[in-house]
Amino acid sequence: METAKIDFESSISKEILMDKIDFLGYRAVVHEDIEIDGEIQKKEFKKLKVRVIVSAFLSLPLLLSMIGHFENNLNFEYLSFLMNPWLQFVLATPIQFWIGASFYKGSFRALRNGGANMDVLVVLGTSAAYFYSVYLTFIFNEKYIHKTANLYYETSSVLITLILFGKLLEHIVKGKSSKAIQSLVNLQPKKANVIREKEIQEIPLLAVRSGDLILVKPGESIPVDGIIEEGSSTIDESMLTGESIPVEKTISNFVYGGSLNQNGTFKFRALKVGKETLLSGIIRAVREAQGTKAPIQRIADQISEIFVPVIVLISVITLCVWYFWILPSTFSVALEKAIAVLVVACPCALGLATPISVLTGSGKAATMGILFRSAEALEILHKVNAIVFDKTGTLTYGKPVLKSLESLNMTKENNLLTLAASAEQNSEHPLSKAIVESAKKKGLVLAIPENFETIPGGGISAIVEGNRILIGTERLFYAKGIELNQELNNLKRIREEEGNTVVHLSVNGIHSAILTLADTLKESTPATIEKLKSLGIEVYMITGDNERTARVISKDCGIERVLAEVLPEKKAMEVKNLKSLGKVVSMVGDGINDAPALAISDLGIAMGTGTDVAMESSDLVIVNGDLNSIVNAITISRKTVYNIRQNFFWALLYNTLGIPIAAAGFLAPWVAGGAMALSSVSVVLNALRLQRD
Repeated sequence: METAKIDFESSISKEILMDKIDFLGYRAVVHEDIEIDGEIQKKEFKKLKVRVIVSAFLSLPLLLSMIGHFENNLNFEYLSFLMNPWLQFVLATPIQFWIGASFYKGSFRALRNGGANMDVLVVLGTSAAYFYSVYLTFIFNEKYIHKTANLYYETSSVLITLILFGKLLEHIVKGKSSKAIQSLVNLQPKKANVIREKEIQEIPLLAVRSGDLILVKPGESIPVDGIIEEGSSTIDESMLTGESIPVEKTISNFVYGGSLNQNGTFKFRALKVGKETLLSGIIRAVREAQGTKAPIQRIADQISEIFVPVIVLISVITLCVWYFWILPSTFSVALEKAIAVLVVACPCALGLATPISVLTGSGKAATMGILFRSAEALEILHKVNAIVFDKTGTLTYGKPVLKSLESLNMTKENNLLTLAASAEQNSEHPLSKAIVESAKKKGLVLAIPENFETIPGGGISAIVEGNRILIGTERLFYAKGIELNQELNNLKRIREEEGNTVVHLSVNGIHSAILTLADTLKESTPATIEKLKSLGIEVYMITGDNERTARVISKDCGIERVLAEVLPEKKAMEVKNLKSLGKVVSMVGDGINDAPALAISDLGIAMGTGTDVAMESSDLVIVNGDLNSIVNAITISRKTVYNIRQNFFWALLYNTLGIPIAAAGFLAPWVAGGAMALSSVSVVLNALRLQRD
């Protein structure tokens, strides 16, 4: 079973789509449940396994009968009953038309749609051997016609068995590659403890609704996405984000379905359920990526389009050369050589070269918190030679923190911070929240503010424990008639030159301190930039922030190429300009204002901590927001493409060597079939190395 994502216009019904797919010779089922996929795959694997076992059981007597083709076989008279042509006919027929039915169906679909695939070669080769043997059986109608003519029942039967055995091995390996998805599916608990009408009810996961209050105990998996309303805990999110260190979560923090609660009990409000959860999105993205074709796959498709007709022609030429020139009038030998050419040339390995590597590479990436949204993205990334970073929320945390509070009286700074944070408690401004958070981290006890007032574009004012507090800009202080302390004002300008945001604090009309705030670099940023440069990639920073702040940030993280004060639409224009210089450009961002640039770049990379709009506009999502994952993604992309090229090389080398050897008569058809199956398995095993690298 294969999966496909189909985009279609709303005017087209699912029934019309189904009819069209049915006309093409396929059967389609619409569903969204990944567990259903797993069940269907298990059933198909079981059916294939049964077919291989039955085919091998029926083929073994036919294989033993080959001994009769050799001289000095008197010691094998006890096997003489296997030489009976009618027995061989009975054994070979179900293999040809029941076990091998999938090849006939596949070749019929291909020919009806104007193409030719490996099934066509298998059908031509096995049918030629089978029907020629049937012809000899009915024409000669002798008990031991092997003494006058060679039968090839074993050729068709053993070929089908070997090819199906190869498919069975591929199925096993693909199952291992798909474990990345299955492991994500297994993270979801089957049930959830929902609090309804003040009672705890254990209900199926599918019955959980947005808005439900859910209880999670130590050791339990979180069922859906939501916000903690009561309690706290340490949560393992490694399977979702790739981060091995557990995360501390408390009231107002977001939790994700599929993550593991370690040591606390808490209640949270469900916000995203079913297909809307982060885990469902990850599973969906990986499945879609594994179901798409990389551009490099088109090479294999183009080769296959001309390959099959050429091989059929070579096979016919081989038949004619052997029959009319090498061994005149010996049709059975000529047919054997022609069949060997058809079988050894099956482009199975060529067809597997790309998809099996994409399956393995994208699966490994998913376990590291890296989501390729398509196979094309996985391939393009290895070509990227220029990466443009947005600043806020990408290189930095996107959230201001209080770096310092400086006053003329150092001993009173904690008292001043307590007053400032108490006054700011009712404000929703990011700078206000940073001040309050800093005070709480220091363990300061905040008072309840009175007469709180927000002054648009200026700051806030409030009364705290009888003290009138004013926090804001220089302009606000002038408007309120508060004289600025020259020493503090000079210090403010120095801090601003360093790329910080600075606000003034006055207590009872006296300029008492300045508060310095800034958006800080992510810890991984400098190292990531250095690694990208070592990979030969040019790094740019583009931001709507002011030139001064941009220069300070770029210096700290090691980026020389900087564009500041750029509007969202201009970001896209700058990316377009880089592309016009012949560069393969990737844009990394997290906000709505980055969406146009993400969309126009060769490869858009969105941080999973950003907005939904940014993620929808991207080709690659870094779930954990860790910039170092971009380096990991590039490494995976390069290794995957290199692996695909290796697969192409070995597949083409196999065919290049195998076809002339078979045409020259050095390969029996059943040996050719075994070689063909082994070539496919070697390609699959090579792709699996990506899981270990």
